[in-house]
Amino acid sequence: MTVSITDNISVLENLFEEHFEVKPENTTPLPVSGSDRRYYRMQAGDISAIGTYNEHVAENNSYFYFTDLFRKHEIRVPEVYRVGEAKKYYLQEDLGGTSLFDKLMEEGHTDEVKDYYLKAVAQLVKLQWLAGRECNYDQCFASKKFDEKAIMADLLYFKYYFADLQKINYDKNALAEELESLSRDLGRTEPLAFMYRDFQSRNIMLKDGEVYFIDYQGGMQGPPQYDLASLLWQAKAQLPDTWKEELLNKYVAVMEELKISRVDEIHFRRGYLQFVLLRMLQVLGAYGFRGLLENKPHFKSSIGPALRNLNNFIDEHTQIPAYSELRALLEKISSKERQDFYSTPEVADAKLKVKITSFSYKKNGIPKDKSMHGGGFVFDCRGIKNPGRYKDYKHLSGQDAKVKQFLERETRMPEFVSDICNIVSVNVEEYISRGFDYLSINFGCTGGQHRSVYSAEHVAGFLKNKYKIPVEVTHVNKENWVTEPE
Repeated sequence: MTVSITDNISVLENLFEEHFEVKPENTTPLPVSGSDRRYYRMQAGDISAIGTYNEHVAENNSYFYFTDLFRKHEIRVPEVYRVGEAKKYYLQEDLGGTSLFDKLMEEGHTDEVKDYYLKAVAQLVKLQWLAGRECNYDQCFASKKFDEKAIMADLLYFKYYFADLQKINYDKNALAEELESLSRDLGRTEPLAFMYRDFQSRNIMLKDGEVYFIDYQGGMQGPPQYDLASLLWQAKAQLPDTWKEELLNKYVAVMEELKISRVDEIHFRRGYLQFVLLRMLQVLGAYGFRGLLENKPHFKSSIGPALRNLNNFIDEHTQIPAYSELRALLEKISSKERQDFYSTPEVADAKLKVKITSFSYKKNGIPKDKSMHGGGFVFDCRGIKNPGRYKDYKHLSGQDAKVKQFLERETRMPEFVSDICNIVSVNVEEYISRGFDYLSINFGCTGGQHRSVYSAEHVAGFLKNKYKIPVEVTHVNKENWVTEPE
């Protein structure tokens, strides 16, 4: 039976009222991810929570069980406030809208971002080994264990959905035998712990200077190195080698602090490299399926960075993989020519300059383009809740931390600017490849002080970090900003 959005909201609003003893004033659907779960941000005054609907009760039960287990060990995950009778609806803590990946994309490889990674790794050790040793793996809703069969499934995912789509000649019988041998070898890895399965920066939320984990309901028993590899070698993150080494050392140090005695460091590090390769291949399979077959831009744009990752890895580790046919195939797949085919344009010699403007519809109107190029983007920010209506934010601007926090935690601004970054990237990449020299991007709101200013600064940071191109930001209504009480 299909459940309507209205029905979902009604049930979740009742849960909200039962728990907080107040009716929600605003209920906003959040972006849909790759799963069937539906999320709604529900607010009443200073109270905010995330209402969740998921038809799959077994998956929900795993999530509730893991959440209780992790919180028992003081691992930061969202608190589940209340669960509906059918276990298809539940109310949980609102962690805001900023993930570690968002922070990385906006700020780059800064010391602050690295500190968040270090915190995440320390929490991961506790999750895997302390919570993992108490975990009842019968509570896993899908697979209980990442064993030889699961590993083989990942390898075939890569073969069918990425390698075979590249039209590269290889010995299919030889490769099949090698993949079977590799899956057997990795399936014998010991010791095992709790394996998160998709431990990457998009599933790590930032709140009040701390890291929180989400989307762990697919966890199972498995090799702990897999999760570490997933985080450190995430394609679009492109972490520096020095970071990877420091984070790996941090993981080992925390294991020693927690007296995880069953782990031999040399054996752990050797296994880690094997699972780095496996994770890379699994990710390429996912990008091939979602990007090349389903034609989803985000996944397609991730292929280039993933191939660079793979190429760097096999160049540095000449004995991994220790299978001749697989290694030959990976060398062809990660060649410079194929990287270039899937990558965004080189920007070292780019002529493109971007002018970003915030303005007030009420005071200024849409800025005229004086460049003689015409065109460009104009985005209306007035669909986002206005911080200027609230006393605490009225005399601040979108450049101030308090306003940023309000927009990121209390509104759909993260979704709004994320979509804009994806849209703008299409033109930026095309303009760079064709040698164009100018692009204008304009953001308007009522007063030109809060929402449009935040959006302009955010997108400017994104473009500077991703493309390393000059970006000029102008706030045309700044002289009219309300900065003092009237």
